[in-house]
Amino acid sequence: MRTDVVVIGGGIIGASSALQLARGGAQVTLIDQDIPGHGCSYGNAGWMTPCFAMPLPMPGMLIKSMGWLLNPESPLYIKPSLSPDLLSWLTRFLFSMNEKKAKSSIELLIALSQESLRLYEELSHTQADLMKFEKKGLLMISQTASGRQAAIEELKWGEPFGVIGEILSGERAQELEPSLKKNLGGVYFQNEAHAEPLGTVQALLKEGLKLGVKVVPHCQFQGLGHRVQIGESQSLKSIKTSLGEMFADQFVFAMGSWSKAFGQELGLNIPILGGKGYSIILPKLQRQPKIPIMLIEKKVAITPRENSLRVAGTLELVDQDFSITQRRMDAVVKGARQILEIPEKPQYLESWRGLRPCTPDGLPLLGRSPAIPNMVLACGHQMLGLQTGLGSGQFVAEVVLQNRSQDPRLDPTRFT
Repeated sequence: MRTDVVVIGGGIIGASSALQLARGGAQVTLIDQDIPGHGCSYGNAGWMTPCFAMPLPMPGMLIKSMGWLLNPESPLYIKPSLSPDLLSWLTRFLFSMNEKKAKSSIELLIALSQESLRLYEELSHTQADLMKFEKKGLLMISQTASGRQAAIEELKWGEPFGVIGEILSGERAQELEPSLKKNLGGVYFQNEAHAEPLGTVQALLKEGLKLGVKVVPHCQFQGLGHRVQIGESQSLKSIKTSLGEMFADQFVFAMGSWSKAFGQELGLNIPILGGKGYSIILPKLQRQPKIPIMLIEKKVAITPRENSLRVAGTLELVDQDFSITQRRMDAVVKGARQILEIPEKPQYLESWRGLRPCTPDGLPLLGRSPAIPNMVLACGHQMLGLQTGLGSGQFVAEVVLQNRSQDPRLDPTRFT
């Protein structure tokens, strides 16, 4: 089988890339080892929030995380290991934790998020039933004075790049969201949106199908195929899959937390760790919130749905560990109960865990591989895959179709 572009990976980044490539006139085939949208993109909070565009290694994160690591129910956990990969990742993480790098990263992530939000809103005009897109803003709520100050600091980081927010007292927060228990306020970001994560992937693919995108589920990538030497680099002619060899002019690899092993075949260092997170669907509350909420201290994300409530959170830095720690899952609901009237023993309508692909500097890898110039990497979006999805897809399309110049902050070889 031959096409212009093969996209490997059917999560939010792969689906966004496929659609934007098709909009640019390319003939596209997208493959996924499972059903597109049912991997890491399935259970996230569904937020499209440029205000929430902080890279993981923010200044001050080290001191804060040291306290968290001693608490088995904390927002952040690093599985103890003497793995060279983990030690190297942590070293790079520490060196990325400075104000200059944070400012540059935030500027880039907010730009990707703002472009994505604009494109998602356009998409929702034709895919409203699938996406359930709503623009109701985001509340960052605190129960401590230090947490409230952290929310204000987050607003200050984003303001130079167009993020708008209202600093709230506890009374003003409850005026905006009557379902809240007693709190000390925080920040209300008025321009943010949320949607159904799986429905958004399905909407992207539905639009892509209209433009001729071929979607192939249950098709596992098994390695690089035929290559031709051209000077000091190579041209990739095909990939090997469980459904046979696939030929194309260009290839986009959007494989999320699976990308590290793939990089070894290319001689590329792709230091991605899985950031395990949990998401639980609860029955609709008697006092159901109307606005998405982030509880600062617990890093718990709360998203109202039509007939239920999604709560999501925690970050366990692991490798390819898909096990479930029930105590950490329950801690997410316990955190949400601090500000909402959730029963002591609520019914879990659905529970999910997934691995968010985290790079040590908190930025994705977007761009060409110098060793194989007709191969584009699109991975490592940490917890911001949905939020930056369509913007990243547009970036990929411009690289593939217009030979867009590389942004050094996103260079796929920056860790090699």
